[in-house]
Amino acid sequence: MTTPNLRIEPAKEQDVPLILEFIRGLATFEKHLEYVQATEERIREAVFGPDPKAMVLIAYLNDLPAACAVYYYTFSTFVGLKGLYLEDLFVNPEQRGNGIGRAMLIELARIAKRERCHRIEWAVLNWNESAIQFYRKLGAVRIDDWAVYRLSDESLELLAKE
Repeated sequence: MTTPNLRIEPAKEQDVPLILEFIRGLATFEKHLEYVQATEERIREAVFGPDPKAMVLIAYLNDLPAACAVYYYTFSTFVGLKGLYLEDLFVNPEQRGNGIGRAMLIELARIAKRERCHRIEWAVLNWNESAIQFYRKLGAVRIDDWAVYRLSDESLELLAKE
């Protein structure tokens, strides 16, 4: 399925304010806006600095920013190949239903194949049923035998001091 007047391109450094806007939009949708600590400076350094940690794609529908995908590479010791981790995918609510999310994942799949990645992985909130159904329609499978753990803030500080 192609969406007329849709283009997807890598973000440019001048897109940093737009990237932050998408991050805040996603956080608002996920009811986690109070957790956003990202700043334009942090994003600029992480994506466009001398040692980039993530890449960003932006989709434009009729020349208007419509979606953003933030991703980076991982490595599987079992397979011995890198993978692509989709950190965030956000389509503006008013532009959903136009095939933008699917187009973004197609582009990510093409990048993954070109970069010799053996998989794409991501996490989705348990309550986001529309996203879960969308991913299932793409052929994605839920991995139930893994649990996500996190060390951050005070617990990370305490462990690092040992």
